Amino acid sequence: MTSIQQQRAFSINGFIALLAWLALAGYCASTIVDIARTQQVAQAWQPIAIGLVLLLSLGGFFVNQPNESRVLVFFGRYVGTVAGAGYHFANPFAAKHPVSLRVHNFNSEKLKVNDARGNPIEIAAVIVWRVTDSAKALLEVENYRGFVAIQSETAIRAVATRFPYDSHDGEVALRSHQDEINAGLQQEVQARLDVAGLEVVDCRLSHLAYAPEIAQAMLRRQQAEAVVAARRQIVEGAVSMVEMGLRRLEEHGIVRLDEERKASMVNNLLVALVADREAQPVINTGNIYS
Repeated sequence: MTSIQQQRAFSINGFIALLAWLALAGYCASTIVDIARTQQVAQAWQPIAIGLVLLLSLGGFFVNQPNESRVLVFFGRYVGTVAGAGYHFANPFAAKHPVSLRVHNFNSEKLKVNDARGNPIEIAAVIVWRVTDSAKALLEVENYRGFVAIQSETAIRAVATRFPYDSHDGEVALRSHQDEINAGLQQEVQARLDVAGLEVVDCRLSHLAYAPEIAQAMLRRQQAEAVVAARRQIVEGAVSMVEMGLRRLEEHGIVRLDEERKASMVNNLLVALVADREAQPVINTGNIYS
């Protein structure tokens, strides 16, 4: 099937056409008056024919509102598009279908899908779009507004199943990488709407959450993962501090520690640094050997 290519339809300024119409209408009126005065009925065909043409040509006048175009279809054949606000005159026998070029919003419903790890989530998005090719929007699809709704929801589902809801290892995730997800969603929607001559201006996730049946369990999991990540960072910092402390003691010769005393010191420092409570001082009146 050949794709429809938008082209400019032949049209003239409506006010110029209206002046010509009024001039011809005045000529017809004056001719009829002259025929009635002279009673030359045989000459009446000329103003009658012009009058019929004038009556039929009234269908060629139309007004385009700002950010609106008209798609002209003449006996089932696309003949062009008239864009630009104002008063126009075009083929009076062509059907003139208005198409809005304004920016539209599509706010999707909350969709329940599975993310890349199989977890059920709820997701919704706001799609900002507009018509850039009036002929394709009107003639390539049955209903371009409904087409936007269905294809946008399909794209949202496709993106949601491609990424996990959350991640702690730097992987691109729905919750933590909003810019990347929005850009990917815009590309996905645009690829589906190109056939209808529509442009996606912007895409944003408007809702993202775990499904109610697993929300509490996943919340506990997130808390556990956050605690583990925090503990890992604390331990790494504590080990670095202990290593630095032992090295400084040896470099400055403050005290000589054998392996057993080093182990005891490392144990005490790690307990003091890693514990989630304040360390309680203990006074040792003897030594570790007694």
